[in-house]
Order: sequence, then structure tokens, then C-alpha cells
Amino acid sequence: MDPLKQITHIDNVKLGEDGASVVVIDQTRLPGATEYLVLCTAKEIYDAIYELKVRGAPAIGICAGYGIYVLARSIATEDYGLFYRKFREYKEYLDSARPTAVNLGWALNRMEQVVLGHKDRPVKEILGLLEQECRLIQQEDMEMCRAISEYGLSLLCDGDGILTHCNAGPLATSRYGTALGPLFLGKERGMEFHVFADETRPLLQGARLTSYELQKAGIDVTLICDNMASLVMKNGWVQACFVGCDRVAANGDAANKIGTSGVAILAKYYNIPFYVLGPSSTIDLNCKTGEDIRIELRKPEEIKEKFYQQPMAPPEVKCYNPAFDVTDHSLITGIVTEKGILKPPYTESLRKFL
Repeated sequence: MDPLKQITHIDNVKLGEDGASVVVIDQTRLPGATEYLVLCTAKEIYDAIYELKVRGAPAIGICAGYGIYVLARSIATEDYGLFYRKFREYKEYLDSARPTAVNLGWALNRMEQVVLGHKDRPVKEILGLLEQECRLIQQEDMEMCRAISEYGLSLLCDGDGILTHCNAGPLATSRYGTALGPLFLGKERGMEFHVFADETRPLLQGARLTSYELQKAGIDVTLICDNMASLVMKNGWVQACFVGCDRVAANGDAANKIGTSGVAILAKYYNIPFYVLGPSSTIDLNCKTGEDIRIELRKPEEIKEKFYQQPMAPPEVKCYNPAFDVTDHSLITGIVTEKGILKPPYTESLRKFL
């Protein structure tokens, strides 16, 4: 398999052959090592999501769908009432792993609807339907990523410079990716781009994952520190910013990895188009604005200690470590979905879209 296809078609999340486990690439080990984890228990699946061993909104949703199916298989009863109560316990537990990304709850709710919609069926048949549904979630994601890549590519010209933040490539999805998908698709068609990848502090998804994916695929990539984006834009090296998203509110405000809103503000200043790319499953019309998006707060050790041989700040120093921020809709040039490119005013285009 050629290097480009090897990256774009990576199996980062899949159902185990026996149907009793979820198999994921441990993204915390990349790029130094490619290790697969076999997740069988509720705690193993929860920890893999919380600890970012599996990450990226679409990939989290796929993992959750497979995970709740694996756990449903372990419920030893033929009584529907008992089965559903235990199913709900597992669902609520997994859903609490990461509160900001809508795909986690979206996939779990979708799986629950299968259980609720077939309460007259034997539990064994419900399990068969759950397996079909979780596999369908992943298949649909593959198709969505390809469509998003096509629409995103229509916004680019051969030779463009693109700046991206965090990681929204194949590792975060099930195929090409969202924000990086157009770049891989363009590469397949002989186009050349130069990508500036923000390192994305404090967990370095841009450094560890985005630069890894792009370099392996033969796409010209330059890694920069987050605070270098302004200079790169000022130099005229960036023609567009492409980022992913974890939740889009009804007014077009978009939550993505911490630091994204700063990139959008800089792009606005330098008159560079700023695009958010993601599947329709990340759009949450029940969330009116970005103010209603719950932002996940993570442990201070990720700032002070992670990736360092010794702590880089005194132990008494307080840390504020939000995992995401919200980019105001006024800073977003367009929202690229599998069904097309949405433009402002987003209150109208999102409502018509869904």
C-alpha cells in the first residue's frame, strides 16, 4: 500500500473480530510507537476516551458506538427491563468521559434508540441490531469524511498554504479526516499544498499527530509553535485556515481544541478565510450559542509535567487547563459539512441544513 493510502485508510478504531472488544490505536504513544489497545470493560473504554488514547470527535463517536455494543453483549439477561437498565448505566458512564464533543452523546443516543425502538424483540435480536448500528456509524463516517474532503478541496488552489490547529485527520475519524481530508484528497489528485501545523499545546496533537500524518503522506508540512501563527500569516504564507470542530451551536459558534479561537481572530485581522470542517453530527441545534457549550477542564499536570522529564512550574502554581475554546460565528468564513458549505447567517443556514 502506498504511503498516502496507508495513512488515509488507517484502522484507528474497529470492532474486535469476536465482537467482544473495541480495538484502537493508542494515540498517546504516537508518533514514537504504534500500539493497539483491546478494550473489553466499561472502565477500559471510558479511560481510553478520557485519556485521549482515542480522540477526535468522529473517532470518539465510533468508539462509543462499538463500546456500548460490546458492553451490551456482556449483560447476562433475557429480560428486556433488566437489560435496558444496565444498558442505561453503561451509556451514562461512557457519556461522562468527555462533555464537550457532541459525537460521544450523539452515538450513544443513536444506539439507545435501537434498544428503545425494539423492546418487543428478544434481547438476542436487539444485540444483532446494535451491532448493525455501530458498524453503520463507522461506515457513514467514512462516507461523510470523503464528502467533506470534496467540498473542502473546492475552497483550495494548487500551491496554497494552509494553517491548521490540533488534529482532524484520519486518526481523528475513520478515513481521510475532516480539516485535513481535503489536503489528502488533493494530494491523491496531484495537487501540492504547504501546511503549517500548530503544535497545539498542551497535549501537542498538532506536533505528534498532524505533522506525523502529513509527513507520512508526502504532504509538505512545517511544524510551528502556537504563538508563531501570527508571524506566518503576516508573511503571506497562509491562504486559508482549516480546523475541525467538536460541537457547533445553532448560531454557528464552534467549539474546537483550545487555541482555535485565537487562530480565528488572527485570520480575521490578516483577512484570511477561516473554515470549520465537520460532519453534521457535530451540529447541536439544542445548543443556542457557544455560551451554552460545556467546556471540559483537565488536570493541571498536563501543563506542568506532561512531556517533561521534570515539572516546568512550581508544584504550588495553579493551572487553568480548558480542553476547548469557542470560536465566535462572526469569525468563521464557512462551515464545511458532508452536505455542502454553510455560509452566514448561520442561524438560517444551519436550520435549513438540518
